[in-house]
Amino acid sequence: MKANNYKYFLAIIVFLLGFGRAEAQELNAKVTVISTRVSTKVDKKIFTTLQNQLTNLINNRKWTEDAFNQNEKIQCNFIININSELEDNVYSAALTVQASRPAYNSTYQSPLVNWQDNEVAFKYVEFQPVEFNENRIAGTDGLSSNLIANIAYYIQIILGMDYDSFSPNAGEPFYKKALMIVNNAPSGRNITGWTQFDGQRNKWWLAENLTSNKYGLIHDATYQYYRNVMDIFYENENDARVNMVNVLNLLNTFNTNNQNSMVLQFWMQSKSNEIIQMLKNATPDLKNRARDILRKIDITNAAKYTEQLK
Repeated sequence: MKANNYKYFLAIIVFLLGFGRAEAQELNAKVTVISTRVSTKVDKKIFTTLQNQLTNLINNRKWTEDAFNQNEKIQCNFIININSELEDNVYSAALTVQASRPAYNSTYQSPLVNWQDNEVAFKYVEFQPVEFNENRIAGTDGLSSNLIANIAYYIQIILGMDYDSFSPNAGEPFYKKALMIVNNAPSGRNITGWTQFDGQRNKWWLAENLTSNKYGLIHDATYQYYRNVMDIFYENENDARVNMVNVLNLLNTFNTNNQNSMVLQFWMQSKSNEIIQMLKNATPDLKNRARDILRKIDITNAAKYTEQLK
């Protein structure tokens, strides 16, 4: 069961009452394969088959040893936008990964992950097995294994973010699994994004950042953001906004010590719009302080903060 005292308490009650603990999968994922750029010579039905196979894999496989109630499942989207056909049955795609978890005492879903990976090449023949074996991540054919390896990698990142949001550093085992996938990832022609030499913004760097002690503050920020901001926002907006600025100060310290880190960009990518919406009704002083920090730590969106947090 996910690490927070409330859920732990409920589990004890269920056990004492003599009920069995339901073993439910962790994710409620929607998979979308977009193939509009693929030649009309290719039967598009194969992408519907792929979409269904991936949905079954993600939603029906157990990714942790914990039990999730239906309302605890992590809501997520995997959007595979195929850019081109590299050769017969081999495609180049961008993978967009989105995940969220509910804010306490509300129906609002707060984003955990919102990231696009533009380096996903894969081979797929209709009805080929779509499975993940963590002992044979690269499989016998790198291109045939690469899409599943990417999906499994980002599932571990999602789980890590979700667990971090409920308990300090609870996501560590999943980030380590993500790094394990990186270290055993498929390789070969057209496969990129798995090594530190493939650029500064890829799967290797994200897993390295999330497992390095040097970047430990990012995990503290994740926990404080969800537990001290999002989970109290609907009960006490003012306290939540004050706590938000405390989180931003923590991120500013992190950024000062770790300039141009991938993990901070990854973190802000999913939260910039949410932060703006929460701060729009803040006091002028609080809004100004938050805006100044945001423009430092998230340069990509600096103009947006300037415009929307006046």
